[in-house]
Amino acid sequence: MFRIAHISDLHIPPLPLTPWRQFAGKRLVGLFSWYHKWKSEHKQIVLDALLKHLQEINPDHICVTGDITFTTLPAEVDQATEWFSRLGDARKISLVPGNHDAYIPGALDYVMEKWARWMQDDLGQVGFPYLHRRGPVNVVGLSSAVATPPAISFGRIGQEQLEKTEALLSSIHDDPSPSLLMVHHPPQDGAATSRRALEDRKELQEILARWPVDLVLHGHLHYPTRAKLDGPPGGIPVLGAASASAIGRRKSAAHYHLIEIETETGQPQISVQHYLYSTKFGNFSLSGTQSL
Repeated sequence: MFRIAHISDLHIPPLPLTPWRQFAGKRLVGLFSWYHKWKSEHKQIVLDALLKHLQEINPDHICVTGDITFTTLPAEVDQATEWFSRLGDARKISLVPGNHDAYIPGALDYVMEKWARWMQDDLGQVGFPYLHRRGPVNVVGLSSAVATPPAISFGRIGQEQLEKTEALLSSIHDDPSPSLLMVHHPPQDGAATSRRALEDRKELQEILARWPVDLVLHGHLHYPTRAKLDGPPGGIPVLGAASASAIGRRKSAAHYHLIEIETETGQPQISVQHYLYSTKFGNFSLSGTQSL
């Protein structure tokens, strides 16, 4: 049994004290949004409980589907780097960025520099898509993170990355190991409005129909979701995780997936445990189990 924890949308609090000169344009809008809307939702106490819980259950691997920061200030990126360093060995984590990690043009460059250890492929190359071979599982990471205007949070993979993704998936198609694909924005239709959706999801859907994976993981929506994409008989299951730091005043309380993959029978058997944060008890507990 190989166990993978899927977490997303940490928006690691608190927002660090930062010189006012670093807040301009969209970041100024983000600062207002944080203090008037999201500061009361994303709590460090929740992330502390998550870190403790993950250390206790000790999953074999951790998949992180973006939105680690809120405005991608360098101090936020550094703060997130320290938090992930506490999770354990770098090879235990696969990470892709979200729209909040590319908050303004150029911000993603610092993210790629500081988080390279969790986004480089097995040959040490940093870029997307990447392939992590971990235990009996292939983990493919895509980036949908692009800078957008204020109040808009769509994602885009881009033609070059889509072509590389098709080449990568075709190269592992005959590998009997189960494959997971990670992307921040939901790849299914109808999951988000056009202002928040993955712009080139149709192109990604077509690639996955030709070269299917066993599971797709995403974030972005701040509540747990389950969907399917066209592919092999039964389709490709898609799981979205809620925010990992949310207290639950606006949408779902903090939630993550614990995915168990059993490969000894030949055909991979995948089951998912849902863990939800309890504001009453201040910890994460099992809220449901399902088979994929």
